[in-house]
Amino acid sequence: MKQALKQFFKRPTTIVGIVTALMFQIIFSVIWMTAYDGVTSNTKQLTIAVVNEDHGMGAQILDGLKQNLPFKVTPVTSLQEAQKQLNDRDVQMVLQLPSNFSAQLQTPGGKAQIHYYINESNPALIKSMMSSVAANVTATVNKQAIAQGAAAVLAQAKVPAVQADGIAKGLSERVTSVFDYSNKVDGMNNQMVPMMLVLASFVGAMIMGMNMEQSSLALSHSVNRWQRFAARSVINVVAAVVVALVGASLVMAFGGQSKDGFISIWLFQSLFLLVFMFVAQFFLLLFGMAGMLFNIIMLSLQLVSSGAMVPRELLPSFYHHLSDYLPATYAVRGSMNLLFGGPSVGSSITALLWILLVSLALGLAAVAIRKDKVSVHAVREDASTNVA
Repeated sequence: MKQALKQFFKRPTTIVGIVTALMFQIIFSVIWMTAYDGVTSNTKQLTIAVVNEDHGMGAQILDGLKQNLPFKVTPVTSLQEAQKQLNDRDVQMVLQLPSNFSAQLQTPGGKAQIHYYINESNPALIKSMMSSVAANVTATVNKQAIAQGAAAVLAQAKVPAVQADGIAKGLSERVTSVFDYSNKVDGMNNQMVPMMLVLASFVGAMIMGMNMEQSSLALSHSVNRWQRFAARSVINVVAAVVVALVGASLVMAFGGQSKDGFISIWLFQSLFLLVFMFVAQFFLLLFGMAGMLFNIIMLSLQLVSSGAMVPRELLPSFYHHLSDYLPATYAVRGSMNLLFGGPSVGSSITALLWILLVSLALGLAAVAIRKDKVSVHAVREDASTNVA
């Protein structure tokens, strides 16, 4: 046993394995604790669009929302425009006060409705937060309507104070909520698909890149660096298409939903998986196996800032701005649009193509900088082969 331990610790791979496990703990702890610090206090970055069509209580309700809600409350003139912003994820909820809102409250026994529109093609936290906000808004407006209604009745009829409670109870359900959910997500398993695709794709790209780097080093004495880079690029393209085909097929086979169809999901995953491969490959080309440290950092950064789990609007400004340059952000956004519905994926595809071109150019630069290192053993072995 003692001898075995000594032999293990004589191998560099043993030390590298332990250091890698340690670095995972350090990197994830630092990034996740700083990225999610203050998330609950950053709700001011979320936006609720209010379409006020009521000329009575509407203005008063809107002012109350602006003062009391911990969100941005933005008036929008038309419901159609507000719904477009909701679909584009520029706002997180639309609140509509219909034109007959005040009139319904003034009618004896009448009930008024507040309409809420929520886009489910978002991180699950958005739906949960906005549903809770909607319930609180309705309860607050309902109390306001009760107070006004009770005061008016008491003033007109001079009802004794003893009967005021009974009147208030009769007015307790004068305002109700009507919810309209767009781009519905069928179950928690589907809600987690965008994050799963990004996690599986980038980790797969990391491990594949590491093994490709080892294969490249083994071939360095017989194949020049430019040929190896070209071969790796071809393998990346073919592997991305095949691996994405398997991934997309399994998602659909296990009940995954897809608004734009299987082919769209497959091709889009092929694209962002290919981008992940070239990004992960760049660090390995530049730093060798030490590049895995940077890939671990990239993995953690992308998981916290992509918007798959927590809305990007809630993150500290550093991580929010950084996410604009990371491929996972566009992979998640495009996947949500294709799986659940939303705007066109054209902007996500364009961003991914730009990142792909940049990572390819950086990879070429890294190949040019790092010259082949052929070991003495490899040279002797090659020489002996030629002599024979």
